[in-house]
Amino acid sequence: MQSHAHRPPRRSLSRGGFTLMELLIVLAIIGVIAAIAVPSFLGQQKKANVKATQASIHGLESALDYFATDHDGDYPTSLDLLITNPGNDPKWSGPYLKGGRLPLDAWGNELMYMFPAQNNVDKPDIYSAGPDRQPNTADDVTNWQQM
Repeated sequence: MQSHAHRPPRRSLSRGGFTLMELLIVLAIIGVIAAIAVPSFLGQQKKANVKATQASIHGLESALDYFATDHDGDYPTSLDLLITNPGNDPKWSGPYLKGGRLPLDAWGNELMYMFPAQNNVDKPDIYSAGPDRQPNTADDVTNWQQM
């Protein structure tokens, strides 16, 4: 009878996991892809927010025009007059804004209104402070041409 000597365990030819170097390479590749993709996405989001705010400004301009039509071409002194009748205005035929609320910009802030205007000749100034929420900065979204 043959004696069975103790044999060393067989090594499997397949590996059970990734090496540290392989994981670091994959993470580096993901980092490069993220560095390329994220700024592009953020730029698109900013453009979308500006366009949404421009749409809100345009909608507010329309409501103001309806008010002015009912009031012999005069714009309101306050945006609140688009929502509620002060009680003594027989020409008021609003509310001029659906939902009874003033529109917000894409960053959740109320649009700013100025009448008499400082930047427009024939209509009120309407603007958003933009993403930095600071008025009179380069990122403001307005209903007039900025230089």
